Amino acid sequence: MIDRQINRELSRQANRQSNASGEDTLIARYFRPLATDPGAFNLDDDAAALKPSGDDIVVTTDAIVEGVHFLPDDPPDTLARKALRVNLSDLAAKGATPAGFVLTLALRGAEEAWLKPFARALGEDAAQFGCPLLGGDTVSTPGPLMISITAFGRAPQGRMVHRSGAKPGDRVIVTGTIGDAVLGLDVLKRGPLAAALGADVAASEMLIGRYRVPQPKNALAKAVRDHASAALDVSDGLAGDLAKLCAASAVSAVIDVQSIPLSPAASALVARKAVGIETLISGGDDYEILCAIPGDRMEAFAREARQAGVAVTAIGGLIAGTAPPSFLDAQGRELALKRLSYSHF
Repeated sequence: MIDRQINRELSRQANRQSNASGEDTLIARYFRPLATDPGAFNLDDDAAALKPSGDDIVVTTDAIVEGVHFLPDDPPDTLARKALRVNLSDLAAKGATPAGFVLTLALRGAEEAWLKPFARALGEDAAQFGCPLLGGDTVSTPGPLMISITAFGRAPQGRMVHRSGAKPGDRVIVTGTIGDAVLGLDVLKRGPLAAALGADVAASEMLIGRYRVPQPKNALAKAVRDHASAALDVSDGLAGDLAKLCAASAVSAVIDVQSIPLSPAASALVARKAVGIETLISGGDDYEILCAIPGDRMEAFAREARQAGVAVTAIGGLIAGTAPPSFLDAQGRELALKRLSYSHF
């Protein structure tokens, strides 16, 4: 009797597998191994569950689209990392700890040569940043490839850091270096900067890497939460994102352009006049944290940033008023920016 029941169950499972849709097979093969959180229910349900912990749930979403955020021949592993990391960067700027994410993937075809490295890199980043896959959707499309991720984070109640909240007298701080990604995109497109870099392969590869694979500053999230009066990540360009922070906080800013941190490769190109600083501060895809820190919090913030291994630089200060931020050169002259940031529309 028991043997017959076992045989019936095995037969039922085999039939279910043979009747599985192509989408079910794709999910089971490439993405189910990434769903390590119990609340993902092994991707067998229509929804996931995040267990309550007393924290606020912080939610952010970003999509990357072929031809807009990445080039058609960008490697699939870099696309996986970029898609997740741009969302992790938002969580970091809000002072939130990653809790999980859902994925929407619009594909022209289900090709193993693309899906296998994509899923492997996505799983590696999910493990590295403690942000497991909870669920999502896969669809076919005749149009450009699109990867959309919604990420969830946790922050103590009422402690999420907003764009608003900055005050006159706060210092303007930015992490990392600015402008590398826009330079990397030009190199990938074989633009004038590719020629300017010439045989400097290391510099070219570094810039391309900065464009393809962001480095979100999640290690700084707690320091941002504890010390920043306002923050956001630099995704559309330093100048434009600073303008957003100032508008939300009803303040203005004065920025010392000479203080804006540049990589050695970017500094060399600016010194040779191969590119202007205006391009670097209005280009997108930096994924650094831009925040306002009160003066009496600066020492503690800088100390915690060093402990986290994240470089931070003071580039100016906030002032009263609602005028757009001013960017002053070494002679105190204001730069006339033709555009503040990248805009989709």
